[in-house]
Amino acid sequence: MLARADSVGVFQVESRAQMAMLPRLRPREFYDLVVQVAIVRPRPNDGDMVHPYLRRRNNEEPVTYPEPHPDHGPKDELFALLHRTYGVPLFQEHAMQIAITAAGFSPAEADGLRRAMATFRHVGTIGSYEAKFVGGMTARGYDRAFAERCFAQIRGFSTYGFPESHAASFALLVYASAWLKCRHPDVFLAAILNAQPMGFYQPAQLVRDARAHGVEVRGVDVNASAWDCTLEPASEAPPGAPRRLAVRLGLRLVSGLPEAPMHRLVTLRANGYASIEGLQAALGLPRAALERLAEANAFRSLGLDRRAALWAVRTLDRGRAGGAATAEGRRAQLLEAPLPLFALHADDGLFRHEPSVDLPTMPPSEAVAEDYTATGLSLTGHPVAFFRTRLARIGVVPTRDHLDPTLARDARLSVAGLVLTRQRPGTAKGVVFLTLEDETGIANVIVWKSVFEANRHVAMTARFLAVQGRVQRSGAVVHLIAERFRDLTGELRHLREGGVRLGPETNDFGAPVDRRAFRSRDFH
Repeated sequence: MLARADSVGVFQVESRAQMAMLPRLRPREFYDLVVQVAIVRPRPNDGDMVHPYLRRRNNEEPVTYPEPHPDHGPKDELFALLHRTYGVPLFQEHAMQIAITAAGFSPAEADGLRRAMATFRHVGTIGSYEAKFVGGMTARGYDRAFAERCFAQIRGFSTYGFPESHAASFALLVYASAWLKCRHPDVFLAAILNAQPMGFYQPAQLVRDARAHGVEVRGVDVNASAWDCTLEPASEAPPGAPRRLAVRLGLRLVSGLPEAPMHRLVTLRANGYASIEGLQAALGLPRAALERLAEANAFRSLGLDRRAALWAVRTLDRGRAGGAATAEGRRAQLLEAPLPLFALHADDGLFRHEPSVDLPTMPPSEAVAEDYTATGLSLTGHPVAFFRTRLARIGVVPTRDHLDPTLARDARLSVAGLVLTRQRPGTAKGVVFLTLEDETGIANVIVWKSVFEANRHVAMTARFLAVQGRVQRSGAVVHLIAERFRDLTGELRHLREGGVRLGPETNDFGAPVDRRAFRSRDFH
């Protein structure tokens, strides 16, 4: 699973950089995870550690261990230190051990080197150790070029090197969460949703990934949901498929719901609520909370879809306020009024029933937009799917197409999707990384500094984005190198209109877009 970079939601290895490294490193045992955690850091690259390690691990270059002069130590002294990492120093402990073993440092001097690495950003004293380090290694018979390369690698730790013990602790959490995702993706999904907000991905992407792994996910419902996401007996699994539990989305996912009243809703539920009126009588919820539940389509077990539930909530509120929208409200008004003629007939059938209203079914695109606004995800569709025909007319292909292994080298194409994440690492020299999602999958986009500077506003603010670029492939890792952008965020408002179209390049539509409904997670 991890070797395929199937790590959405897995602690520490779900970032773009980690997912790009996983198919190259292909972890097979626990220590590989220790290396995986440590090697994807800003500074090991500066020390030229990643590429030598991967080439040696994949038998693309020989593994060598330079030796000291026979008069100064055993020839395998570096092998004893670095054999688990193919002769490449990856951890702070390696730097200290090489300093002591190969360069003749005392333990106190090696600890000083460690402190210099740890405080380099603020003090910058590591350079003072270079002469002693290189001189010590050459005095013991090591080649000067090798000694200088070793120190350059150690300098690479100066701003962000991992102790091996630290990496091992993180790797244990990687192993545990990856095991849970692989063996029990239903339990994993419920747990990670209950821990939100955290990680790189919004609940929509976590749910989409779990469903792709065969997990049944059920919507929020006043008669089934707790505050947290919970597990329920699943529907009958297809023959040969593993038996899973279904994940019931919790009330916590509904935007704007207060927690304490929802715990009371669950406690007083008993055999279930039969009507919105009964629920309101039991809980005394404010209209705003009832509307949030209706907008989340949480009254389906009462036989009410989203529109019917909203109508019922608003009608209930007017009646309770003394308005004339319900039979009970009108009856109360007339009984209290000094008009005996009407009071005489107040008990007849005239006021007994609210006239039924036949509400039109909500178009699928509007339902998906309302789902995203209410809960940040939808179980019925993906927003981009409703634009597919129009996108095809302007030359935009599904994101899965850029993964086609038969594409020519540097093939140009255009994809479009919701922006899931934006990363602008301080050590990436101005490069920005975007993750786009449509109904077919994910595209990882690299934006070089010059392209980013020319498109800064769009790249950093768009929620729905089209990107034209070149496909770059390295083994199983595929990126799209961005060349042009088109901000389609304004188009999202058409989801609620039930008719989807693509407007002009300017996207000057006049109507605001609820940007909260289609959130990204941005890391700067």
